[in-house]
Parts: sequence; structure tokens; C-alpha cells
Amino acid sequence: MATTPGKSASKPKAKAGTGTRKASGVSTTKTGSAAKSGAPAAKKTAPSKAAAKAAESPFPPEGKKAPAFSLPADDGSTVKLKDLAGQKVVIYFYPKDNTPGCTTEAIAFSALKKQFDKAGTVVLGVSKDSIQKHCNFRDKHDLTVRLISDEDGTMIDAYGAWQEKSLYGRKFMGIVRSTLLLDEKGVVRRVWPKVKVKGHAEEVLEAAKAL
Repeated sequence: MATTPGKSASKPKAKAGTGTRKASGVSTTKTGSAAKSGAPAAKKTAPSKAAAKAAESPFPPEGKKAPAFSLPADDGSTVKLKDLAGQKVVIYFYPKDNTPGCTTEAIAFSALKKQFDKAGTVVLGVSKDSIQKHCNFRDKHDLTVRLISDEDGTMIDAYGAWQEKSLYGRKFMGIVRSTLLLDEKGVVRRVWPKVKVKGHAEEVLEAAKAL
């Protein structure tokens, strides 16, 4: 039968489900496009500030073995890290014997030596001063902690304490006042990268007791 002029033929009805399939197809196509373009499915977590800071630190990382060393001490002994196995070890690096901050720090650690002993912890002070200077420093202030001499700075550098410093606008290399706490297996458990002398020895003692 012919179509009546002026009237369009009726459009065939769309099959049920066509719209749903098209919508589904669009969605699938978009997902596929995203996958092809390399867009990540999930947002990656940025590294934490603590992790980033640890990665930049010159000090041995916590949880790793401390570098081995064998150096002379003020009591005439040779201190080797491997010989200290089975004991916790505090190694504190300081710039120079008989300077105000270093003297205060050495006296503070010496005053707590019996408590460190009770906690099964050896305390070692390290600088580039000679054994003779260490002995003078010890005798002048009645120090009881062992003082290690690292005149060529090999150990100090290996432990990350040899860094660029500045004073009155002048830059130079030197020992940064810092402390490390090792467990009985020689693994680094705590690092104090820039030490404030007041209350530091007490804080280290509490950390050693808790280890």
C-alpha cells in the first residue's frame, strides 16, 4: 500500500535491550581506550616523607648492618665492631675534644655509664683527635666512656658523620654531631642525625633500654 503524501512512514521499533547494549558498549570502549593509552587503573601512592628522607640520609640505614671498623681507643685497646657482638652499642660522633658542646656531651654519657652497662650497652665516643688528645680530654674531665680515634676519618665517613658544614657563611667539611644505636647483632636500630646535646644522653639510654 502506498504511503500517504505528507506523512512519513512509521519508524520500526527498536528492539528491546538495544539502548542498554549501546550504553554498555560505550562504557567498555572508554575503559579499553584508557587501558590502551596507558592510564593507570589506580592512583599510585607517593613515597612517604620518612622514606624519602631515609633514602637521602648519608647515615647507615636503620635495619641494616653497621660498617665494620677496627680503631684504637684511649684505654690502649683496639675496638673492633665484631668483638662487640652480643652487646648493644652506642656510637656518638663529635667534632673535637675539649670544646664546650663535646665536653658537655662526654660528661653526660659518662655520668650514665653504669646505667648503660646495666642495659648491656657499650658507649663509644668517636672523633678525629689523636689518642694523646683523647687521654688528656678523659683525664681532665674524669670521663668513663671509651674514646675512639679515627684520625684519617675512614670510619667517620663510612658512618655518614663527615659532612659539609657552615659557620658564619663559610662552608667546610667536618664531623656532624650524631649518634647511632646498634643492637646485639650490629644492626643499626636508631639514628640521631643532628644532635642537640642537652638531654641527648638520657634519650639514648632510654632507647637502649627499650631495644
